[in-house]
Amino acid sequence: MSLQLATLLPGLLLLALGGALLSGNSAVRAALTAFPRSRPATYVCFGAACAWFLYHVWHLSPADFAEYKLYLFIGFAAVGALSFWCVPDFLAVRGLAALVLLAASPLLEAAYMDWAHPQRLLMVGFVFLCISLAIWLGASPYRLRDALEWMFRTEGRPRLVGGVLAGYGAVLLVVAFTY
Repeated sequence: MSLQLATLLPGLLLLALGGALLSGNSAVRAALTAFPRSRPATYVCFGAACAWFLYHVWHLSPADFAEYKLYLFIGFAAVGALSFWCVPDFLAVRGLAALVLLAASPLLEAAYMDWAHPQRLLMVGFVFLCISLAIWLGASPYRLRDALEWMFRTEGRPRLVGGVLAGYGAVLLVVAFTY
């Protein structure tokens, strides 16, 4: 992945999320507040995270337990499948956290050792913030529900958060075209 694409993707994501919050649409509010315990979101987020992780397990190198990759694949696939039935509470949040952690690697690899472009740190800093939030929310996923309840408690907070997200997304979009 190129550094330009690695900066464009988070910028577009932030711009879309910020724009949705700025719109003040009640459907956006309903979707976001229902997300932490949503069954369809669980199947999409956690299912995609499991598939992506199992893809990585299947493509392990010989130095990374490759002789055991079939056993690892079966074990992790069983854990992923059983998670849907044994621990379904807030599984969408855990799946989103896992997707963030998996997506961080190619984004950070694109900026690795590229000293000629110090503006890359705007994307890298955002990715590290997302990694920190993903670890925190993966450990205590109910915090996302609490944060969304806090954000939607007053009328101005979603617009303020949306403005900040859209603004930073616009900054990342501009930065992406300076490489």
